[in-house]
Amino acid sequence: MTSTAIFHPMIVLILWTLAVVFLIGRRRFAAARKRLVRAADFECGESENVPADVRMPNRHLANLLETPVLFYIACLTVYVIGKVDAWSVGLAWLYVATRIGHSLVHLTYNNVMHRFRVYAASIFVLLALWIRILVLL
Repeated sequence: MTSTAIFHPMIVLILWTLAVVFLIGRRRFAAARKRLVRAADFECGESENVPADVRMPNRHLANLLETPVLFYIACLTVYVIGKVDAWSVGLAWLYVATRIGHSLVHLTYNNVMHRFRVYAASIFVLLALWIRILVLL
């Protein structure tokens, strides 16, 4: 396995995050075309006038920029210390899969308990990745 393999899950999560950015624009412009929102509704973020289905991708984007920061740092750490192995890459892919799963629940039917379970799974995978780093040091 090459050491750059750790970058592949990172790239996928970055592309997924950018897809959510595009979803934000798509939902906002669709709401504007239907005259559900005005530009002023986004002057200071999102006003109370913005429908929940239009607000949700923006909230989810914030979620994709919170704990994933620890994931990116973990992947870079594994690379920098020269300890990229099948375990670290596998955990990285599992983390990405759980984050995408979390996104799919959050941005579709949004069952809070389902969303929580997938989110919790992603946190445990992230913890396992960091424990792996400690073992490798």
